[in-house]
Amino acid sequence: MKSFISLTLVACCLVVVLMLASVVADEPASKSPAVGDSAIEFRLPMVGGDDDVTLSSEYKQGPVVVVVLRGYPGYQCPLCSRQVGSFVRAAEEFAKSAHRVIFVYPGQATLLQQHAEQFMGSNVLPKPLVMVRDPGLKMVTSWNLRWDAPQETSYPSTFVIDKEGKVRFSKTSRTHGDRATAEEILSELEKL
Repeated sequence: MKSFISLTLVACCLVVVLMLASVVADEPASKSPAVGDSAIEFRLPMVGGDDDVTLSSEYKQGPVVVVVLRGYPGYQCPLCSRQVGSFVRAAEEFAKSAHRVIFVYPGQATLLQQHAEQFMGSNVLPKPLVMVRDPGLKMVTSWNLRWDAPQETSYPSTFVIDKEGKVRFSKTSRTHGDRATAEEILSELEKL
C-alpha cells in the first residue's frame, strides 16, 4: 500500500512539474519595453512618403508616444481605426505635450504600403501625429510585440518615451481591445 501511495505521489509531482514547465515555455523569452527601460531604436518609412522616422531623433526633441497598431492581418482593424480616430480628435492637446505621436502599421512587406494607405483613406494626420510602416514586422519583433497567430501581426501597444529615451508608460493588450486611450496618454504626458 505504501508503495502505491509513493508511486501516486511521485506521479502527481511529475504532472505538476510538467505543467509548470509548460507555463514557463509559453512565456516569451523577453518582454516588451517596460517603464524605466530604454526604448529600442527604430527607423521606419512614413506612410504615403519616402521619409523615414527615427525614434531617437524624435524623442530628443520632446516626449514621443508610440502606438503600435495591428496593421493588416487580412482586413482593416476597426478597433485600430477607432483608436487612431480618438488620437486625431485630441491632436491639439497632444501638440501641447508631445513632440510626436507615431502610429506603427506593421505587416509583411508585400502590399504593406497599399494597405496602410487604404487604412488612412483620404485622411491626413494632423501634427504631431504621423504613421509609419513596419515592413516585415521588424520593429514589432525587436520590441517583442509580435502576435504570432493566424491573422495577427502585433499586440496593440502604446508607449510614452521621454527626452532621454526612457519608457515612462507602457501598455500592451493581449487581445484586440483594452488599448490605451488618448485621455490616458494625455494624462501620462502631463506627468513628464
